[in-house]
Amino acid sequence: MWRYSDNLRALYETPALGADKFDIGLSRTRTETTIHAAQKADRTLLTEPESKEILEAYGIPTVKTLIATIAKEAVQAAASLGSTVVLKLYSEKVIHKTDVGGVKLSLRTEDEVRRAYSEIEKGVREIPGAFLGVVVEPMVQTDGYELILGSSIDPQFGPVLLFGSGGQLVEVEKDFALGLPPLNGTLARRLMEQTRIFTALKGVRGRPSVDLAQLERVLVQFSLLVAEQSWIKEIDVNPFVVSAAQMLALDARIILHDQSVPKEDLPRLAIRPYPQQYSSPWKLRDGTSIMIRPIRPEDEALMVKFHGTLSEETVFFRYFAQQKLELRIAHERLTRICFIDYDREMALVAVRQEPEKKEPEIIGVGRLVKRHGVPEAEFAIEISDRFQRQGLGTRLLQLLVEIGRQEGLEHIFMLILPENYSMLQLAKKVRFTVTFDRLETVNQAELKLGRRIET
Repeated sequence: MWRYSDNLRALYETPALGADKFDIGLSRTRTETTIHAAQKADRTLLTEPESKEILEAYGIPTVKTLIATIAKEAVQAAASLGSTVVLKLYSEKVIHKTDVGGVKLSLRTEDEVRRAYSEIEKGVREIPGAFLGVVVEPMVQTDGYELILGSSIDPQFGPVLLFGSGGQLVEVEKDFALGLPPLNGTLARRLMEQTRIFTALKGVRGRPSVDLAQLERVLVQFSLLVAEQSWIKEIDVNPFVVSAAQMLALDARIILHDQSVPKEDLPRLAIRPYPQQYSSPWKLRDGTSIMIRPIRPEDEALMVKFHGTLSEETVFFRYFAQQKLELRIAHERLTRICFIDYDREMALVAVRQEPEKKEPEIIGVGRLVKRHGVPEAEFAIEISDRFQRQGLGTRLLQLLVEIGRQEGLEHIFMLILPENYSMLQLAKKVRFTVTFDRLETVNQAELKLGRRIET
């Protein structure tokens, strides 16, 4: 019972709000282009350069990799990279390069590079079409640790993540932990904490600690890659070298599902990922630019500030009673509001950039809570008093209606106090039918989602 309560409490810890350092749309486009090229060539195994290109698209650092198809090119590539290099088999057919002698380390001279090239080519001579050349990489000298990042398909849970000790003895040491994508910062830290190597990563015997915050971000981005790219069947990043000074994926392998598998039959995630498709920019009537997006667990601190901007009247209209601020911003309450199951409910937040402090600020929230077992949901809208009468309520309700349609709902409704004239007018504007319940002394606004509303 203690372990269960502790795990539940850890699950609802508020993750740190990290800055997005890459373009999500661009990362998807780059990755899908690479995957489609392999599928067009009727391949399920991506080459090492292709696999690393996908990792880089999702913000995961990789070692510089050059392709050489003849020995002369390998020598030239080695000279451009520095004094010591690594040669690896470049192939579209061989999965485990070390099993065929396809990895040569610590090459310093031109003769060593030429000899390594020849030996790698001879090692796969009996496999038709296996040798396309070599990839040349700088020999990374580090006193850090070798980790493994991986993903494979579980028959019951779909894509599953793996994190732990890497290197050549990964199957011997068996120091790893499993998790379900997608991750946030807190879940990534919990995944790391389940491994023995985590103690060393924090610093041991005089060694400095690894940048654990950066490693968290790498795990989050890796889980996002797994969550978004459903054609990926398996990923193996080993070794992923980490130290106080750097983090680099030295080797990577990605295997795709066969094209014969219908897209609708590809394995699905056990946990629904962040619905990025419901994010969109917009402008208030006064020209202020905002972003409307689904809520995230990291938004708890912003929600605390948001509730501080609501007047007593706004609170009363929303909750049908006065609620003290300290109750509305309690951590136990806000975690359930920010950390939601997107299959059961959807919450949109309107975020603007605060002009003086240049910090994000939530100015409105719209929520759609599904009823269990029936295709209907109740909606609710809160707007900060300073930003009311700017068209934001109308926009949030329009978006919630469209989301309801896309989520397969047939009916949405809301109970409204008779004196809440603004919300009554808003519901009528978006073509809701408003009726008065004499028994409950409240108005009910409802909309059948059989037809598209005109906005």
